Amino acid sequence: MPALKATQFRGEIVFLGLVEPGTGLASRPRERLVLGFEGAEGEAHSGRTRASCSRVTEQHEIGTEIANTRQVTILSQEELAETAFVMHLPQLMPEWVGANIVLRGLPDLTHLPPSSRLQGPDGATLVIDMENRACVLPGKVIEHHHPGAGARYKPAAHNRRGVVAWVERPGVLELGQELRLHIPDQRAWEHMADVRG
Repeated sequence: MPALKATQFRGEIVFLGLVEPGTGLASRPRERLVLGFEGAEGEAHSGRTRASCSRVTEQHEIGTEIANTRQVTILSQEELAETAFVMHLPQLMPEWVGANIVLRGLPDLTHLPPSSRLQGPDGATLVIDMENRACVLPGKVIEHHHPGAGARYKPAAHNRRGVVAWVERPGVLELGQELRLHIPDQRAWEHMADVRG
């Protein structure tokens, strides 16, 4: 019996981008992404391993070599628009927040269950690791375009920053394609409220 269940939910790819090595956080728009087992070709966050960061400080000292489960950053067009609204900006460009993929039409993207899959038409498959917590780094890019607005990014993006993912199956993603959501067929862990307090 399959442990992952295909759903009727799909997200249309409305933006693709790469953060080029040595260029900072901002991504550059692309028409397509070529995905290999190390991530998107040419992406600064690609690689089989990475240095651990603040996301996992309760497990690893910062800088420890660990498996790279944050090869790709995926955001929601709708959540980006909500963040821009809260920031009192007309729009929030995906490039400014280092997006690799922006999807339209996939509800509550930031809170998709860990281990969910997003699968493209050619079988390219991304595994969601976890929520990509909002941080101050995109605010510095936003500040360049909208002086005075950068500091508003982190609180405005809370629960709307998207997810990080890794490549399970290589393939090619192109603008206009749809990614289908597959979720783990299991109930939520009953002790989550105890952990969160």
